[in-house]
Amino acid sequence: MNEMIDIRVLAALEPISTFSPARLRELLDYCHVETLQPGQDPFADHSMQGQSVYLVRGELELVYEDGNHVVIRADSEWARHPIGKRQPDIRSAKALNRAQLLRVDDDLLDRMVTWDQFAHHDDIKPQIDKEGSEAAVRRLLNSGMFSAENLNHGPFAHLPPANIGKLLSRVEAIAVWEKDAIIREGEEGDYYYLIESGRAQVTRLVGGVNLVLAELKAGDVFGEEALISETKRNATVTMKSNGVLLRLKKQDFLELMKEPLLHRISFEEAKKKVAQGAVWLDVRHPPEYRYDKLAGAINVPLNDIRNAIGVLNKSTSYIAYCQSGRRSAAAAFILAQAGYDVYVLENGLWSVSKGRQQ
Repeated sequence: MNEMIDIRVLAALEPISTFSPARLRELLDYCHVETLQPGQDPFADHSMQGQSVYLVRGELELVYEDGNHVVIRADSEWARHPIGKRQPDIRSAKALNRAQLLRVDDDLLDRMVTWDQFAHHDDIKPQIDKEGSEAAVRRLLNSGMFSAENLNHGPFAHLPPANIGKLLSRVEAIAVWEKDAIIREGEEGDYYYLIESGRAQVTRLVGGVNLVLAELKAGDVFGEEALISETKRNATVTMKSNGVLLRLKKQDFLELMKEPLLHRISFEEAKKKVAQGAVWLDVRHPPEYRYDKLAGAINVPLNDIRNAIGVLNKSTSYIAYCQSGRRSAAAAFILAQAGYDVYVLENGLWSVSKGRQQ
């Protein structure tokens, strides 16, 4: 059974608690809430694979593969974190009373946390200073480009995380008017566009007649084909209303869509380096770090990573990690640019079972 949930309940969960109210409302559309009856095993028919699952009401008894029994209450600190993450595998579960679980896709949640954590990073400050308007940049961060829908399925769903800061610095917002021709068929490609607001029409000249190919709305993108294929524009895009477009220059588009050269290593390789003096660098939020940090790890959240330049010892090697590898890749890129010897734990903690960490 899927039910609605109060946004205040969502705001109490980690790392979701770091989201703005607008971001929380977006995430609500991607949350599945199920009601459990006493004695019901929620994972018998619906596994937790690929999901972050939270207990938001009632009590749940978990039996782990190692034989331990644990009772989780929805008002406990444990319930603020996803069930079963980096713990022994769960053999069975049972609702002790009427309870509720909230499920959200792991990948989407981690992508949203990565973008939001980077949105408060120093990398966007030069753009703010240059324009003289912090509000302009913040407006971009709240635009359709960075919506949960676009981060889940849109053009930037697979943007290399190490490029997020540069993207936020280089994206440009332009006002456009009805009947403006944004790109013209036969011209060289120069920009990649995303519609923040307004509507547009795509046409192509066929037999001397302009054939309408598509209607575009807020959140849609255009202009990428000519940039990627190094060919001329194969259609014309004309505004059907006033609006605002976000655009990236061709060279920025090509650069930022490519994964930077990062030093990725497996957990076993990382453990060897730690034994030789390297230090685990946890770039998640402090509540995540306190909940399940690796032994000996230090915590420098991604949004504070630039402040650590000059503080972290450049003679020390660091192994950056987070849940999936997204945030740690972004942090490692920043530190590497500043001359640090830093590696990224391949695929993050999700790829490392609790037993392998010992």
